[in-house]
Amino acid sequence: MAEAAVVSVATGVIRPLMAKLTKLLEEESSKLKGVRRNTRFIRDELNTMSATLDILADSEDLNPEMKIWKEHIRELSYDMEDCINDFMFFSEPTGFKGFFQNLKNLKLRHEIAGEIEELKARAIEASNRHERYKIDGGYMPFVWRLTPSSSIPAIDPRLHALYVEVDKLVGIRGPKEEIIEWFQKNNSSQQLKVLSIVGPGGLGKTTLANQVYNTLKSQYSCATLVSVSQQPDFRKILREIAKGVGITSYRSDDDVKQLIDRIREYLQDKRYFVVVDDVWGTEAWETMRLAFVNNNCGSRLIATTRVSPVASYCSSQGGHVYQMKPLGFTDSKRLLLARAFGSDNLHHPHLEEVSDKILGKCAGLPLAIITISSLLADRHAVEEWNRVLAGIGASLAKDPLAGNMTKILSLSYIDLPHHLRTCLLYLTAFPEDTIIKKRILISRWIAEGFIHEKQGQSKYEVGEGYFNDLINRSLIQPYKVIYGEAKACRVHDIILDFITCKATEENFMTSFDGTKLTHNSDCKVRRLCVINPNKGDLTMPKNMELSHVRSLTVSLGRMKNFWMFAPSLLTLDLQGCRDIGDWDLTHIQKMFLLKYLSLGQGNINKLPKNIEQLQNIETLNLRYTDIKELPSSLARLPRLARLYVNKYTRFPDGIIGQMRCLEDLNEFGISSWDAVKSLQEFSKLTNLRTLKVGCSDSIQDPDSVDEARRQFKELWSHVGTLISSETLHHLYFPGNRYIYSFYILMSLESWSHATPCSLRKLRISSWCINKVPKWMSSLGNLRELELLIFSMGPEDVAILGAMPVLLFLSLRVNHGTNGRILIRGFTGLKYFKLNLLFCGTALEFQAGAMPKLEHLELELPVHRMECLNGVSDFGIRHLLALTKLEVFVDSDNHYRKPDVHLTNKEAVSLIKTVIGTLCISPTISSSSRLRQRCLPFKEYIEYRTRRYGLLPEDVSRCN
Repeated sequence: MAEAAVVSVATGVIRPLMAKLTKLLEEESSKLKGVRRNTRFIRDELNTMSATLDILADSEDLNPEMKIWKEHIRELSYDMEDCINDFMFFSEPTGFKGFFQNLKNLKLRHEIAGEIEELKARAIEASNRHERYKIDGGYMPFVWRLTPSSSIPAIDPRLHALYVEVDKLVGIRGPKEEIIEWFQKNNSSQQLKVLSIVGPGGLGKTTLANQVYNTLKSQYSCATLVSVSQQPDFRKILREIAKGVGITSYRSDDDVKQLIDRIREYLQDKRYFVVVDDVWGTEAWETMRLAFVNNNCGSRLIATTRVSPVASYCSSQGGHVYQMKPLGFTDSKRLLLARAFGSDNLHHPHLEEVSDKILGKCAGLPLAIITISSLLADRHAVEEWNRVLAGIGASLAKDPLAGNMTKILSLSYIDLPHHLRTCLLYLTAFPEDTIIKKRILISRWIAEGFIHEKQGQSKYEVGEGYFNDLINRSLIQPYKVIYGEAKACRVHDIILDFITCKATEENFMTSFDGTKLTHNSDCKVRRLCVINPNKGDLTMPKNMELSHVRSLTVSLGRMKNFWMFAPSLLTLDLQGCRDIGDWDLTHIQKMFLLKYLSLGQGNINKLPKNIEQLQNIETLNLRYTDIKELPSSLARLPRLARLYVNKYTRFPDGIIGQMRCLEDLNEFGISSWDAVKSLQEFSKLTNLRTLKVGCSDSIQDPDSVDEARRQFKELWSHVGTLISSETLHHLYFPGNRYIYSFYILMSLESWSHATPCSLRKLRISSWCINKVPKWMSSLGNLRELELLIFSMGPEDVAILGAMPVLLFLSLRVNHGTNGRILIRGFTGLKYFKLNLLFCGTALEFQAGAMPKLEHLELELPVHRMECLNGVSDFGIRHLLALTKLEVFVDSDNHYRKPDVHLTNKEAVSLIKTVIGTLCISPTISSSSRLRQRCLPFKEYIEYRTRRYGLLPEDVSRCN
């Protein structure tokens, strides 16, 4: 990426600035007195300095003079770009009606020309200083770097195993069993008890708590897990608890006391289990503790903390404190080898000595070992291992653990390519413990200028590669991994502390929490993150100058619309800002540089009237606003590429086909049957890559089944045109609550697809299809598929099993033809999920089926033996590559009849017996959700035929 004009931590905006200076030299407006000469001089000087800054970026130990020079050049580039942006903006012609405005602009351009003269003087001074340092020999640093490794476009499956298969992480199983044993010993006590897990950051407290939680949660009426952090937002945390335990009646404006009262009332008669992660103080615990009523039902809490007195306080009333310990040497070595080479059984005699020394520096800290091993992945040369060892340095006497961790993170940071360093430091814009959505993060990277297109890839696709690379290097943790793809990420507290220090040092990001400002006072604020945990409006420091801020994130709290004083903004994220209304947005339309705008959590009902003035906007996020209809002026935003709205948000007629730059729309909601016709407009969008379509809850039910069938036929014809798109990569139809979408069967046979078809992901979970269409086997690029099938027969299995590159398949099936589903084929499939919705289907994997399957997830109704239709062992023994098996049993105790239906425990036991002895340990859980009662499929068909009608060919497939 060295040749691309990207913004970076090392060089600031020098590269994009040089491109703008070149453009300015070509324009008529640069003929203003002195502008052309000064612009050319500054461009040439910055071009020379840019290469030196790249070299300096690879050194941690610069002398003070060189640090000052580097900082001076970086800040000069930012000031110069601000100046050029202003000059070019005021050079725009405004026509005859703007004659007086042109006179005003001419005056402003003369003033800016004077600023350019001053910037030239600063460039000369910096150049002279640089020459002095060259003579003194003070600018050529020692550069430590491992041999460059190839970037990995997808998540490394070994690292994915470390985060997702955490049960197999070395050192976790023993502590997990100890804690579960304590729970079992105290089962007889009905009093509320608290177990605290305490230990330094990076030891795996959260991982351990998660493992215990996932193992035990099915034994309780309700369970949830929340994180507190150093600056807790109790309203947000309590809302998460309420949602997690199943409360739906709370209001968005409930205060802390009201939420506590609602939670206590709901939990009054329930046996609950809650994990409260990352507690920093006793006051925070005391507030959280008020929500957990001691109801003598045997409820349990787990708290994790770094502070021993806090752990003792949490467990003071008959609880237990579990002290986390560092990994032993044997476990440490297993973890290092597993991460570096993909297996802990490999023997490398030539690396024995150096690996032992490296592990001695890591001191049994799992995070340190994982971070170091990511540097050494697939590297077998002892010289490279010795370089890592030398880079860690000698142990610090006072705090060897913290000192070594900082050294290790510094090595990982220096080993990053420059563009990844920039993307990593940008994560400091998000508060501790934030779940950072991938699409939001990448969109902001693009707006900031960190990403540029590569041959054959869009900016967003390049950004996905960056995101996965940071995961593979163990610098961010994947979150919500679906079909092998992380939808979000988190940053470990220790890593966040490290990059926050780096971001402050480089004047890359400034944070303000109402009292403390993390900022280099000698520099202007360039990017600002605001966190206001208090109830009142936040007041910014009077001496803070906002005119040069290019990125503003309000992550929490209330505040006045001070962003009106930040005209240079590229990104404005108000997603976490409460109580903002339409009036707060009046000045946004004047931010002509704005590329990313995110609104939410306030009383925003409409966009500003002149939103089309945001001619540079690329991403518009309106999720969680109250905007019911988009303005037609949205079509006049020439660069809008990503639009995120609620499914009930209406699009004006004809607007979709005019948004020609649109790449990602999430989501287009069908709010009425008249809106169905708008789907045909998507064929005009040749840049569209991702589309999510759903039915709004407001859509009216048809008067009859025949009317519903007619309307659905029209809907499917328009949806079919989307399949034929030559450019669409991802097409989603998520589930909805519209009743007829499940009962009217959808036929896909009449659809046709483009040749070649570019679809990579297709999810149709909104509508039930009658069978799998034959053309689906020829989708040569489809990697992910999700379907809802009425009745699945051998021909459906054959079509799906012949798909050439299919990796992830998720099916919801009512029933198997003749009561059986026999699985064969699927030579490349790695993940398979099957959810049987009704009783009476036998599932069997035949020999040779799914030879590469790694993860199998089954969801089965098991009310009694007959529900499995005589199945023996599912044939799971034939899945030779299987490493993870999850079985979810719905025994539906709400309708259970004694001596007829199985209890949850009996259903789980039955499945364990059926599966038999496997080389892997399956995860088997149960639920009493109010789903379909025990109903044989043939009885259901009779009911459905009477109520909704079935076509004869559909009925014949069920037999």
